[in-house]
Amino acid sequence: MWGHQHHATPELVTCILGSLGVDARSRGSLAQAVEARAWREWHPPIAPTVVLTQAPTPYEIAISLTEAQAAGDALLDIRLESGGGEQIHIALGELAVVEETVLRGERMVRKRIRLSVELPLGYHQLSLQMAGESSTPTRLIICPERAYQPQWLEQGRAAGLAISLYGVRSNRNWGCGDTADLKAIVDWVAEQAGASFIALNPLHAIPNRQPYNTSPYLPNSIFYRNPIYLDVEAMEDFRTCARAVALLESPATQREIARLRTSEFVEYERVYRLKLRFLKLLFRAFLEAEWKKKTARASQLADYIDREGDLLHGFAVHSALEETIHAEHPDIWNWRSWPEPYQDPESSATREFVQKQRRSVLFHKFLQWQLDGQLRAAQEHARERGLSIGLYHDLALATDRFGSDLWAHRGHYVAGCRVGAPPDAFSPKGQDWAFPPPNSERHYQDGYRLFAESIRKNCRHGGALRIDHVMRFFRLYWIPDGMDASEGTYVRDRFEDLLRILALESVREKFFIVGEDLGTVPDEVREALHRFGIFSYRVLYFEQDRDGRFRTPQEYPRDALVSATTHDLPTLAGFWIGRDIEARREAGLLPDDGAYRGMLEERAVQKQRMLDLLHGLHLLPDWFARNARDVPELAGELHNAIVGFLASANSKLMALNQEDLLKETEQQNLPGSTAEYRNWSRKMKCTVEELWESPEVRAFTLMFRSWLEKTGRVNQGKPEAYPT
Repeated sequence: MWGHQHHATPELVTCILGSLGVDARSRGSLAQAVEARAWREWHPPIAPTVVLTQAPTPYEIAISLTEAQAAGDALLDIRLESGGGEQIHIALGELAVVEETVLRGERMVRKRIRLSVELPLGYHQLSLQMAGESSTPTRLIICPERAYQPQWLEQGRAAGLAISLYGVRSNRNWGCGDTADLKAIVDWVAEQAGASFIALNPLHAIPNRQPYNTSPYLPNSIFYRNPIYLDVEAMEDFRTCARAVALLESPATQREIARLRTSEFVEYERVYRLKLRFLKLLFRAFLEAEWKKKTARASQLADYIDREGDLLHGFAVHSALEETIHAEHPDIWNWRSWPEPYQDPESSATREFVQKQRRSVLFHKFLQWQLDGQLRAAQEHARERGLSIGLYHDLALATDRFGSDLWAHRGHYVAGCRVGAPPDAFSPKGQDWAFPPPNSERHYQDGYRLFAESIRKNCRHGGALRIDHVMRFFRLYWIPDGMDASEGTYVRDRFEDLLRILALESVREKFFIVGEDLGTVPDEVREALHRFGIFSYRVLYFEQDRDGRFRTPQEYPRDALVSATTHDLPTLAGFWIGRDIEARREAGLLPDDGAYRGMLEERAVQKQRMLDLLHGLHLLPDWFARNARDVPELAGELHNAIVGFLASANSKLMALNQEDLLKETEQQNLPGSTAEYRNWSRKMKCTVEELWESPEVRAFTLMFRSWLEKTGRVNQGKPEAYPT
């Protein structure tokens, strides 16, 4: 940001290495760690995980051998993901030595096996048999060169509308947007707006507790979703559950729903508590009518549970434990405060709990099955209505250190450090995001199974996936415990492996990928993303050159999604009146009045530059270019001009937030605040029904669609975008 070079201090490096299990406090201990690492790298004949790009030329796989093994023969056994495979005889003595070393008095050599066999995309298994013994199986992952892009998008363009599903208002929901509201918005987008996709906030499971546990970007689990989005009345068991129907019709329930529906903000705890009462009634009805009788629907749930395997089981056990322990001890809110035996997912106490509370564990699996079905139906509905992309999902960077993922998979995270961001103009003291970094070595040793699952689970029932903070694949900013955000440094990851697997999942499931590359982004990051066919993410506010000039539409990259703003930034209307600056002042996030005045002055300059740009492009009449101070709010002509600018950008994709379509002034999240600002709970300005009925909304929608038609972005319902 300021052109200064920064170097990690020896103390910082020592702390980070310590969190990775490396004692770097002395030359001797460091030498031992280096030697132990070399031993681990040379001693399996084949690395635990090999990730390759599919190619017509022979594949090369490195093998490590002792001097005695290097002169003998071996049998390479290949097991394909789809079943079958083959065995290849190898004369090891005929292979050239490409590297050698001496470890613990033993000479080791490295050679390369050339495989001429055709290998399909997927997750396969390798093992090397020598002298009657077989090596530990290696996970061989064959990936495409690039991520999926619909053929029609290679030369075409598309646009979408971004919504926060939790904040959708309607005359029928229970105070929080649900899958029925999502289908209704699909209908409106298909018939009125002309967009190709609906971009959603992350739908991850969260604790639904205010104000600290409602962020969709700090989930309880990145693998499973929040049951608060279930449309209870659409569940098949609701129609046959007399107790649930009676409870819904009761005056007390109707009053509570009315209060939640008309509340200014989403009341997560009350909505979830209400839905949970009904969901438990419906689950009991399902057990009696379906599960005990082993009906077709019971088989469908059993099949879902079997497909999801240990991942779902761990999530459900954690959910059941959390509910049970909190009911007995209301002051205990997360697993780190549970009785110690239950803090271990593999303990005898946990296994005994699962046996005694089988129904409770099954209940949480049932909820995920129901939610999966409703989201599948929403995506199918979008495709049936002609949306060429349909739902565009979002995968968060973080996972709550007090959540299910850390409880069940803590070995895949590094203890002793947190993730954040270095100081910059936006956060002069840096940012501490307070969640642990991933353990890259553990993921590599494990064949990247959890990483692949995180992609697979979140792309399900959608045509696109946004990756929050896509720089995670290259590096993350680590802050050791006991240090503040200004004292951290970057730690690199195996980005080639991760991007190849991301491309594999994308091609298999036919969804394209948008990488949120905002912040401190080295050039090589964007070069690699482009090489792998991953769309960049460009925000109007940030697209300026070094002189502060806003870039023209032609200067935007082709393989990118362009948007006015994000959930962490002001809306267009809020930007224009400085509402975000006022909100930060009200929340006590500004150091003094001088900083406040400086931000207002800088905003005035930015607004004038924006007017100059739009006027120069003939998107605004002459009088608008005189002085930004003469335009106190987001006037109709200015609103139209900015939407037109975004639609005219060279980028293939464009997304407009519903807040910017409807000229709302409040942003969804104010970074750095919790109770000081109602984050992640702001509802839409209008109801779903008013999207059709309100003259003002119809005018905004007509303006939006008009620009999509003028710029070739209006939805064409391309069938080749549909999954096979």
